[in-house]
Parts: sequence; C-alpha cells; structure tokens
Amino acid sequence: MSSDFLHYLAAQPAGPNGDVRLPSLHELSQQLGLSVAALREQLEVARALGLVEVRPRTGIRRLEYSFLPAVRQSLDYALALEGERFLEFADLRDHLEAAYWDEAVRRLLPEDHQRLQDLLGRAWEKLLGQPVHIPHEEHRQLHLLIFSRLDNPFLLGLLEAYWEAYEAVNLNLFADYAYLQQVWGYHQRMVEAICQGDYAAGYRALTEHKDLLYHRPSTP
Repeated sequence: MSSDFLHYLAAQPAGPNGDVRLPSLHELSQQLGLSVAALREQLEVARALGLVEVRPRTGIRRLEYSFLPAVRQSLDYALALEGERFLEFADLRDHLEAAYWDEAVRRLLPEDHQRLQDLLGRAWEKLLGQPVHIPHEEHRQLHLLIFSRLDNPFLLGLLEAYWEAYEAVNLNLFADYAYLQQVWGYHQRMVEAICQGDYAAGYRALTEHKDLLYHRPSTP
C-alpha cells in the first residue's frame, strides 16, 4: 500500500472486545517516521474511506471494514459529472442481484421471512392509504434484506451504494401510481416465493421487475 498509515492500520491486532484503538498523532508520527502534517493527510484519506473514526475524547479507532464509503465517494463524483451514469450502475446492480439471488435466498432465516412480510405489509399500507405515501424505505430495506445473509462486504457495499444513488437522482420521489402498484406486485410475488421455498419463481419475479426502472414514468 502506498500509505504508511494504511499499512500500519491493517497490521494492528484487535483487542479482547474486537476494538482497535490507535495512539495519538504525535505518537504515530514517531512510530512511522512521518511528520504530523503528512500523517494527518493519510489519516484523512482513511477517514474518507470509512476505515477509521476520529473523536476528540476517544481518539483514533479502526472501524469494521465496509466497501460502501469508497464506492460512495467515486459514485457521487461520477453522478456529478454525468447523472446518466446511474443507469449504468443500476444495470450492474441488477446483474449482481440476479447472480447472487439463489445463494442469498437460501441463507435467509424464518425471522428474515417475517421481516420481508412485514415490509411488504407496510408498503401496501402506504400505497393504499389516504393520502398515498411512497414506500421508498421499505423498497430499500426489502432488497437489502434479501441479500443481507451473504458474507461479502464488496457485494453489500455495491448494493447499499445503489440505494444511496437512487435517492441522489431523486428516484425515491413521486412516480406514477400505477407504476408503484406494479413494482410492489412483483415484490409480493418475490416475497411469497421466498417464504414458500420456490426460489425459481422468486427469481423470475426479480428479473421481470428490474426492467420497470427503465420504463419508469418521468417525474414532472
């Protein structure tokens, strides 16, 4: 690694409680042979990547690894350059969900099935209520829950980044009511198939419903 601090950070053993706390900047600069200014720059990179947390009273602490912060930084920049890049990232996400579907749904536990049904129920309450509310948070949670039992931080980071980008390009805002009902009709098929162990039927509903985004009615 080009950063002395990241190399040092990765080499630190976890404590009894799994926590990794680091010395002060002054102590680190002496250990690594770096100036405090140079070390501060490297520390800021680590913070941007979500690798460390720095607080006034508790000092510097290494965080559990997550791929999301690194993807977020790059994706935010790509969308700022050209918003249409979202469709390319959405296509990547669709392929990832399809590729990992069977492995993911087979790992779900009965309590996960119940949570999926609860999310589905809350979404329909919002759609059928007066006034109508867009069940965006339920949409996000439902998809992420399906893949939550996979022990793959890179996959999960990419999927989480998709939903942040979805909000960044305002797709969580108003959409045609018939479109929303159609989307949640597919979600219902997916959840029912998962709970019944008919994973092939759930996969068909997943792959059919992913194309709806590209035919989503334009927001006024």
